Amino acid sequence: MITSTANAQVKALSKLIKNARARRQQQLYVVEGIRMFRETPKERIGKVYVSESFAKDPAHEGVFEGTDWEMLSDSVFAAVSDTKTPQGVLCLVKMKENRLEDMLEDTDGVWLVLENVQDPGNLGTIFRTAEAAGATGIVLSKDCVDLYNPKVIRSTMGAIFRIPFIYTDDLKGTIDELKREGITVYAAHLKGENSYDMEDYKTACAFLIGNEGNGLTEETAACADRKILIPMEGGAESLNAAVASAVLMFEAGRQRRNKRK
Repeated sequence: MITSTANAQVKALSKLIKNARARRQQQLYVVEGIRMFRETPKERIGKVYVSESFAKDPAHEGVFEGTDWEMLSDSVFAAVSDTKTPQGVLCLVKMKENRLEDMLEDTDGVWLVLENVQDPGNLGTIFRTAEAAGATGIVLSKDCVDLYNPKVIRSTMGAIFRIPFIYTDDLKGTIDELKREGITVYAAHLKGENSYDMEDYKTACAFLIGNEGNGLTEETAACADRKILIPMEGGAESLNAAVASAVLMFEAGRQRRNKRK
């Protein structure tokens, strides 16, 4: 059992939790909690760290059988955990490399394209909602918040393991590639020509979603085939990125369900 925060493994674990560059360099990230451990594909788990109280609870006997795991004292675990109430399980997970070409094998899908989304909770919720709405995949501009940030990971509720995604250094080029594949691209925009529920999403389509405070840049919005508007009552001027994504994806899902009837 590791009982000191000066331990090399603990320092390395802490660095992965706090430092995006370290995660990229090692191609590893950390997920927390027994639920996330169970949802992580077993071939991608590198090592598991378990608090002493969790490991010694009879209810957890055999949970980590066949897994490379190490026990940490409760105080060390609490020191390294990213949460105020540690859940007792931290897993090192190997990053998975996705390719746009693979995502485009679904020729009739629904994609999300995110530009400069910065709030970790928003991004995680977008992933969770995208999975629930049946989205095909997610494209993120390089300036979006790090998906492997622990706060984002927690907010995805496991969707990070199940919905394909890529970061792109060339957002305009990637959008152009989607369009070449016959995907109609819609920009969620305050100057939209039509209300979002007036469009037809029953064929391949992608939604462009912008930064929480500033929306899409004009350059990215100009890449869309059409701009669409989510009408709002009262004094609200806009929705946050996660809510806007949910409205659009579930509308696409509703239309497609009706198409199959």
